[in-house]
Amino acid sequence: MIVITGAAGFIGSNLIEKLNSEGYFDLVLVDDFSRPEKKINYQTKKYNLLVEREIFHNWLIENQKMVQFVFHIGARTDTAEFDQKIFDKLNLNYSKKIWEICAEFGIPMVYASSAATYGDGSLGYSDNHELIDRLQPLNPYGVSKNDFDKWALKQEKAPYFWAGLKFFNVYGPGEYHKGRMASVVFHAFNQIKQTGEMKLFRSHNPDFKDGEQLRDFIYVKDLTDVLFFLMQNRKHSGIYNLGTGKARSFLDLVKNTFAAMKIDANISFVDTPEDIRDKYQYYTQADMQKLISIGYSKPFTSLEDGIKEYVKVLLA
Repeated sequence: MIVITGAAGFIGSNLIEKLNSEGYFDLVLVDDFSRPEKKINYQTKKYNLLVEREIFHNWLIENQKMVQFVFHIGARTDTAEFDQKIFDKLNLNYSKKIWEICAEFGIPMVYASSAATYGDGSLGYSDNHELIDRLQPLNPYGVSKNDFDKWALKQEKAPYFWAGLKFFNVYGPGEYHKGRMASVVFHAFNQIKQTGEMKLFRSHNPDFKDGEQLRDFIYVKDLTDVLFFLMQNRKHSGIYNLGTGKARSFLDLVKNTFAAMKIDANISFVDTPEDIRDKYQYYTQADMQKLISIGYSKPFTSLEDGIKEYVKVLLA
């Protein structure tokens, strides 16, 4: 039995699809299932049981003998939310409890961290454990993820195998419900479809021209391939980056979206909203050497190919 928290969400639902494709159907899906619009993410997939997020800790204790692996993907991910108490409850303390149960009963665990932990990137993007205490995230979401990473590294009692994955900018099918937090590819597709043009955030940093802000964009199917690899290779516990290792510009992303939609590019710029302007990351690029060093060798999907495939799904 494999548990997936955040199963009705973007990454969780893609992980279910990956596990189903590999012949795994004894899955327990954990989430807040009160949002009917997210049902499409899991209703056609094969699984054994739905467990509400609020009762999951007790369920896990009662059923620990049957659980072989926990993927803790669920989290509050809104980078524009600034109430730290919400993140402390849903990201930090909720995750601590899952860790403690997995440690007590010998259940391996992989959890979602975030590239938001790196803040403005002034300390680089290395997943070296010695760097984590020094990181200064730019928003409460990133703080909550980094606080859990720091806490996990200090625990004497840990699951016999665990991995925390710093997800970079993930895009792909299943993110339609995320609103403002959906990927730029998703927003670009919808804006182009509705208006025939795309408005990107203007740069407010003299080191970057408009549209040349750089991010490490990773296709969600590459991400679930790594999650599956870690489930099968339960060695080398620790915190790992999960991007492609190659930063690309927002202009590259949007031009490829226009091309995939077979529409001539029409791009303009608007000011970055003031509520996120001071917290905006202008450059991210994952150092992927640690994951490669433990044996992960599958190449990552190029931005061009990932967008082509995703746009086909969106057009359908």
